[in-house]
Amino acid sequence: MRQDTQIQVGGGPEPAQDPHRSIHSETGARPGEHPGRSGNPLVKVAGLAWLEFEKPDLDRAERFYADFGFTVADRTPETLLLRGRQAAAACLVVRRGPRARFVGPAFTAAARDDLDRLARGTGGTVTAHQGGRTVLLRDPSGFPVRVTHGVPEFPALPERAPLPLNFGAEPVRVNATQRPPRRAAQIQRLGHVVLGTTRFGAALDWYLDTLGLIVSDFLYLDGQRDRGPVMAFIRCDLGSVPADHHTLAMLLQPRTEYVHSAYQLTDLDEVAASGEYLRERGYRHSWGLGRHIQGSQIFDYWRDHDRAMFEHYTDGDVLDATAEPGWAPLSASGLAQWGPKATADFTGTKDPGVVVAAIKALRDKDNEIDLPALRGLIKAMGS
Repeated sequence: MRQDTQIQVGGGPEPAQDPHRSIHSETGARPGEHPGRSGNPLVKVAGLAWLEFEKPDLDRAERFYADFGFTVADRTPETLLLRGRQAAAACLVVRRGPRARFVGPAFTAAARDDLDRLARGTGGTVTAHQGGRTVLLRDPSGFPVRVTHGVPEFPALPERAPLPLNFGAEPVRVNATQRPPRRAAQIQRLGHVVLGTTRFGAALDWYLDTLGLIVSDFLYLDGQRDRGPVMAFIRCDLGSVPADHHTLAMLLQPRTEYVHSAYQLTDLDEVAASGEYLRERGYRHSWGLGRHIQGSQIFDYWRDHDRAMFEHYTDGDVLDATAEPGWAPLSASGLAQWGPKATADFTGTKDPGVVVAAIKALRDKDNEIDLPALRGLIKAMGS
């Protein structure tokens, strides 16, 4: 994920103003801009079901996942199923493969008939899968995307309740101390996945038209709003029922790839204490603690043995279907309301401006990256 280094206002930065004033996405679309939703989607998925990965060493993968906070739901010599504490299907499906890679996401259909509608509309086939039914699709970026229905859920597991906090003149915790344990997190559930793509415009429209997702926030390159967004935070359309600010986020970048996935914890202490636990075990910290702007989550990012990035978060925004997309410029200062500066490990480069300049120069009218033109740049960056 690559970002600008500062917001330019007029001829230069505005040091005397709140650096976040202009990057909260509270400004709506201008006439003619992307509406952020489809007028007639094929279906409306109900949620993100799980993510699929391949790993060459399942034993090593299991150690990281357990330390990160997943519970093993099932293990065979070839497959590892990992779950959260809430009642749901396994949120990670990890299969043995020749190399470490992200395979793709699976979404939950709201009704069994939606699978038939998807199959008819895309030329796909409804097949049996993990005790339920599925249609396997492929998005314009090349990721395989499952839509499932009827996959059995694992029952809820006991979990720590949020800690009672004393605020102001009405304390709720009297004659009692706070001693949150420094241990592996208790992941509650899968929250979202972020994907980078060289075909942002086509991929965005596909998820809106095919799966009925809707945009919560658009980000655009500073000075190029007229050329459209380069990042979108996208949620499920559940009507009047509030949904996570984003189930999927996508951004235009020189490579199509998994960026990170995020998993909900019960409160801030769980995020912080479990981060100390991971640090003590020698895992690679990528960025955090902080609070995001788009989505408002308190976040902390870590990498597994294969450098795949995973996020702990708590206290995210939820929106119903009436909330329209916000628009804001993409910038490094816009990644967080508070917390440390975004690291090179998180952004993927010590000079984010190089990549941003390349995207500005080499994206076409359809918001796609000219791959041949980028070969020299990627080689020069040592990627």
